[in-house]
Amino acid sequence: MEIEIIGAESLGVRGLCCYVKAGDRKILIDPGISLGYVRNGLSPHPAQIAVDEIVRERIINVWAKATDIVFSHFHGDHVPLTNANPYQLDVRSLLKPAETVHIWTKRPECLSQTEKIRFDSLRGLFNADWRFGNTSNGPVSFSDPVPHGEETPARETVMMSKIEKDKVFVHASDIQLLDDKTVSLIVSWKPDILIAGGPALYLGRLSHKQRDRAWNNALRLATFVDRLILDHHLLRSREGLKWLEDLSRKSGKKVLCAADFMKSPRLLLEADRTSLYEQMPVPEGWHDIYAQGKANAKSFTRFSEQK
Repeated sequence: MEIEIIGAESLGVRGLCCYVKAGDRKILIDPGISLGYVRNGLSPHPAQIAVDEIVRERIINVWAKATDIVFSHFHGDHVPLTNANPYQLDVRSLLKPAETVHIWTKRPECLSQTEKIRFDSLRGLFNADWRFGNTSNGPVSFSDPVPHGEETPARETVMMSKIEKDKVFVHASDIQLLDDKTVSLIVSWKPDILIAGGPALYLGRLSHKQRDRAWNNALRLATFVDRLILDHHLLRSREGLKWLEDLSRKSGKKVLCAADFMKSPRLLLEADRTSLYEQMPVPEGWHDIYAQGKANAKSFTRFSEQK
């Protein structure tokens, strides 16, 4: 099995996109990308956009090779969009998948209203073999919908993926470690490698009780999983990086972020947006020009790689 993490917060963008080769199956999970449209009153810095462009091109490249495409849920940093902003993946940049390509999603009745709109738009464009979890097919299997964070009246959910070939790899997008039953399900799958979205520590509304639950669930997973990768919401702040380091010390095992797993520099560009503007001011009107296709962010790539 070969695992490539294409996009995540520690790799410079919002998302949790993975590409997994398992025998003759090439499985693309959560092929979406995003940058926070506004954070601290600031648009994405061109250094972020330069990395966003690189990740976007990689997703486009592997999309054309995939035998299986998985949408864990339909948030804009996990799927291509028909109404993408300049910092997301526009569906028009993608080849239409062959009819033999499996596209896996939650069952339609498990989708929120916004997700249903995005599901309908993509299904109308892609005449592929659409399939719905909880099911399995060869080395690939999926969970029933689990909470997007903790269970709430809004019932936002995600679908987890398990790929079994030589090793067991589990992709648990956006669970945020806030639901004990979800963590118990992951443990029962006995993953060798797990990538999961950690808690959104950067949000002030996250209570002490929620923080404690996420911490305890992370410790539990670190005990059972050989290689634990936590990223996504967790690394939208530098506090998340310290949380990972404290978790490694407490558990006695090295807990990784996506960049660590990929042996790449840690690029916490979303967390560092304000300081990026301070270090490298952006000309007024640059983003409008970029949206028109008249500005280029590539000159900022080297700066991003040094962060």
